[in-house]
Amino acid sequence: MDEEKRDETLKALQQEIDDEEFLPSSNYHSWVRGDCALSSNNELDSFYPTNRCRFFDKHGFIFLPGFANTDEVQSMKSAMEDLVNNEWKPSSQHPTEVFRTDQKQIEAQGRSDYFLDSASKCHFFAEKDAIKENGELKEEYNQRNNKLAALNKAGHGMHTTPGPFQSYTQSPKIATLLRELGWIDPTVPQSMYIFKQALIGGEVTSHQDSSFLNTTPRQTCIGLWLALDDATVNNGCLWIRPGSHRESVRRQFVRNPKHFGESLNYDGEDGDGTQPQMIFRQLGDEKEHNVVTWEGALPKDSLPMPECVGLHEAGFIPVPCKAGDLLAFTGELDHLSLPNFSTEPRHTFQLHCIEGENKAGVKWSKENWLQYPPGVSFMKL
Repeated sequence: MDEEKRDETLKALQQEIDDEEFLPSSNYHSWVRGDCALSSNNELDSFYPTNRCRFFDKHGFIFLPGFANTDEVQSMKSAMEDLVNNEWKPSSQHPTEVFRTDQKQIEAQGRSDYFLDSASKCHFFAEKDAIKENGELKEEYNQRNNKLAALNKAGHGMHTTPGPFQSYTQSPKIATLLRELGWIDPTVPQSMYIFKQALIGGEVTSHQDSSFLNTTPRQTCIGLWLALDDATVNNGCLWIRPGSHRESVRRQFVRNPKHFGESLNYDGEDGDGTQPQMIFRQLGDEKEHNVVTWEGALPKDSLPMPECVGLHEAGFIPVPCKAGDLLAFTGELDHLSLPNFSTEPRHTFQLHCIEGENKAGVKWSKENWLQYPPGVSFMKL
């Protein structure tokens, strides 16, 4: 039933595209490129929108069923299980880090070197409900065969190491999709594996990815959300707000100059180490903030499931997925997921890509939390 409702909604959104008058000789507004002249030649930077590109630009997302095959999905899940069992060794000497998106996000991620150092590596972050007050894993998870069930996510450089995550990232279908949607020089700053555990998998509050992965002079972040398990309303599928990508970025998660120093060189010479490493900077106008009152939270009456009255009233729609389905969406699209109250996990692998600096004239913000070590560049596709 969830999938039938999804398909009905997607069909209605597609009908809006079909009803539009599209003149091949006219200028076109691409989300990632802006206003541009259309061209059907075969040069690298030429651009002529396909039907699904037009859907993406109008609604802020596209749904691609069966994007990854069963072997790709299973190889990523198996690789993650091996990484957790062999690489993650939580103990009292190495307290478990928790990942949050609620009002305690700054407390959890804003004071953590472990979080900042995860930019180009694979670090592990647990669910808050899997941790005791002293920061150690609860006994039921502190075993080799059950550690994985305690995790919230692993990231943020899963694609930087040879193996199934890198193979998927560098597969031709990823680059082909991005160029179809208008990217000229796609690069990959971030990848992560999200577990959304059965029973304890927490909510991911409403947000825009460009708040965390900011580029100038325009936003170019795209999220590629790949389901590794079937994702349903009951186990925490993604909810998106179609058309919200036309709104500006409401806040930015930035490195705090009071901690790092005004130069943002991160050398510790002119900063105050007692200050939080990360802060949220409010952006946009107050009028828009008064309309979107749920930023960093859930709309009122989002629960209980499956009614989710508040989400529907706010314009969100659920997008249930089968394992292997892909949801691609712009960095300004408002999205969230509810807690997993079911007995089924909802694993996903997520890539975040941006335009590169050389050919597209886009720069990665020096204020972003995610900064690779000196001399290390983002992967180009």
